[in-house]
Amino acid sequence: MSSPSVDAPFLLAAQRRPVPHTPVWFMRQAGRSLPEYRAVRGDGSILDAVRRADVAAEITLQPVRRYGVDAAVLYSDIVVPANAIGFGIDVSPGTGPVADEPLRARSDLARLRPLELDDIDYVADAVRLVCAQLPSTVPVLAFAGAPFTVASYLIEGRPSRTYEHTKAMIATDEALWHDVCSRLAEQAITFIDVQLSAGARGFQLFDSWAGTLSAADYERYVLPHSRRVFAELAERHPGVPGIHFGIGCDHLLESMTAAGPSVVGLDWRTPISAARKRLGDGVAFQGNLDPALVLAGADVALAGTERVLADNDGHDGHIFNLGHGVNPASDPGVLKAVVDLVHERTAR
Repeated sequence: MSSPSVDAPFLLAAQRRPVPHTPVWFMRQAGRSLPEYRAVRGDGSILDAVRRADVAAEITLQPVRRYGVDAAVLYSDIVVPANAIGFGIDVSPGTGPVADEPLRARSDLARLRPLELDDIDYVADAVRLVCAQLPSTVPVLAFAGAPFTVASYLIEGRPSRTYEHTKAMIATDEALWHDVCSRLAEQAITFIDVQLSAGARGFQLFDSWAGTLSAADYERYVLPHSRRVFAELAERHPGVPGIHFGIGCDHLLESMTAAGPSVVGLDWRTPISAARKRLGDGVAFQGNLDPALVLAGADVALAGTERVLADNDGHDGHIFNLGHGVNPASDPGVLKAVVDLVHERTAR
């Protein structure tokens, strides 16, 4: 096994350097859209599969084999750290993260103890297994949930559209809110650090639901904690690219960039060209085909892919992705056609 090299297209694009072709990977590329995933996944919670390093590694590798993507994102979940320390949260099929006893009071902080290496040794094992089977041109990507998004699950107790309990804590007990986020930032740092130390060569910090906040609230209540994650990981792993991504975050792009990522992930609402004008050339961009277009069939998806490439207009520093995760109903053949088209159109 050779270590992923700096010549990997993903790593070159993240550094805004010339690439042999625009790299492609898909959020949630490993999962329910693949029949081979369903064959090995087993019953029970997704967290049961994550805890089996051999299964997690196999699921991580499946989309690389099928699609020829330029990065393998570890099969895991953003609530793995909270589950591993015994907070009391699981992923309910068809619902998402569910905590029977949500975090609502200062006394609940005791359940957010520090994440230890022994809590997640299976995560490191899975990364090492994946790295051993990949060519040097395909790096493994680590990931973690950002403090705000993970906090919203712990506080709400389940996925939410209103985030009423989360926003109530922010508004009524700012000290508790910052203490919660400080502990979750520590967990995210440890979780990603373990993956990078085991061989991953990049990472994505998912702040999926930060878009529910105003820009002023994000700056005050979220940015300091996300900035800490990127800063401490940069100190521990110099030169390793980090991606920052959220949904509906057009109004937060400047602040999310200020957190310190190398790459800013865009959903389908923000044109890459517009983001580049706003943020400049100091970061790379990831995105941003609407995942719903994949569901509409190959012709529609490929036309959308062409529009994304045209919007980027040949600039270095572009990593092709969807604007959110792969829908479980997606046709793998359509995703393969998207990868092939991006590679063909951008080959140099």
